[in-house]
Amino acid sequence: MTSRTPRDSRLRLVPRQPVTAARRAVATRAKRPAPRPPEGTPPPSELARQARAVLAGAARLARWADSADVAGPGGGLRAGQDCALPAPAVERAAGALGLTPQQVRTDWDRARLAGLVELHDGLARPGWRLRAWDRDDTAVLRGWVALFDAWSLARPAPPGAGPALVAEVVEALPQLLSLLHLSAGPVRLPVLLDMLEQRVTELRTERCEVPYGQDSSPGPADGGTETEAGDAAGASLAELLGWALDALLTVGALVPPPGAPDGSYQSTHDASEAQLTPLGNWSVWIKLEQICVAAQSPAGHIEQSAEAMLRGSARLTPGPARAEYRAWLAARSVGAAVEELLTVARGEDALLRGLAFEALRAVGAPAEAAVRAAADEPGLRPYALLWLVEHEGGDPDTAPDVLTREESTWLWVDTAAAVADHGEIQLLVRHLDSAVQGSVPRLLDEVRAVGHPRTVQVLVALAAAHPDPALAKAVRRAAFQVHTGSLR
Repeated sequence: MTSRTPRDSRLRLVPRQPVTAARRAVATRAKRPAPRPPEGTPPPSELARQARAVLAGAARLARWADSADVAGPGGGLRAGQDCALPAPAVERAAGALGLTPQQVRTDWDRARLAGLVELHDGLARPGWRLRAWDRDDTAVLRGWVALFDAWSLARPAPPGAGPALVAEVVEALPQLLSLLHLSAGPVRLPVLLDMLEQRVTELRTERCEVPYGQDSSPGPADGGTETEAGDAAGASLAELLGWALDALLTVGALVPPPGAPDGSYQSTHDASEAQLTPLGNWSVWIKLEQICVAAQSPAGHIEQSAEAMLRGSARLTPGPARAEYRAWLAARSVGAAVEELLTVARGEDALLRGLAFEALRAVGAPAEAAVRAAADEPGLRPYALLWLVEHEGGDPDTAPDVLTREESTWLWVDTAAAVADHGEIQLLVRHLDSAVQGSVPRLLDEVRAVGHPRTVQVLVALAAAHPDPALAKAVRRAAFQVHTGSLR
């Protein structure tokens, strides 16, 4: 006989994986064979050795910052508000390591950019890459690529350079790097300058601005701006090209220019050439491969918005999805990509909310500040807290323990909404197993009280899907109570 009273059905407690429960894990495309790097590329072990050499000073400073000699009352070295080392710490590091203060500041910036040091509320902690530095070549190479991606921070821009033109040069540089890679050898500076001028002109044309080098844009009274005039009156494109090449030289992506008196591209002549190092050549190849992977996807995600990219990636298994995230991120500045992903996470689609935070995991440390700020928003807080725990090295299986009971219940409802909207109906029934409550009546009590905007729809869908008539009736009653505002 079937009991007509709600059963105190025990829920099996399992590791909570909300996005995994919501994702329709179907392999919709054939596997692409692993690409081979260009002929002549050193093996990963040799590339990692070169990366360790470039970042040797940064790793040494990071270890010093984590040493017992540095630890103070707060348990470690504390950076200033601008993330830079305060002057007393710089002097101590210079004395302990036999460096100049400027070398200490440079190594500190490199250590942060490469993930060897992470700042948590201003307190410096060793990054996971530092712990794996001597044994994990992949971690070393990823740390160097992070530094390479931040090349524009390696050297200050020339004095007088307009910020708009500097931003355009930074945006145009991937095209120049692609030319250096595809040329498989040195490229003369006039060729690079010509390509830079063309790319800046294209960027301004796309924004309906006056091309670089043309005179008399409308003045402020005619509705124009002074941006182009200010840029043209300051540093030239040739000077900015020299600055960009010197910055790439600083991070180890370019070979030093032959014949330059001070080893700088800014002091070279027109006959000089630029050439990628093996590390730089390999890194550009990796980024081009990521773009190719995205271009071969059914929807061409690299050109699409974050929302469209996440919707397309929802059909993929986790591995290919991460490849899509990385390719999409590689084509954008970190700040803009993080903000776009968080905007999608604030929307109504719960599946996209979870996937947005999966994509933010591919961003890593550069997204930490924005995710911490998102933790103040009730709708994003559970996802942000889980992201932060995993980012700081926590075990993904135990990470949900950081959530309060109410936050866990809210996340359970949000994930159930994603399953109801996008998953198979039986996934919603199995989603009961991931609740933190020990029984269905307790789950319903807390779900009714949590105040999630999709509570009614989730409970109605669950009641329709569950095969147990008594449990389905109790769930329908709870949905009616939430709908009418009567919680008892």
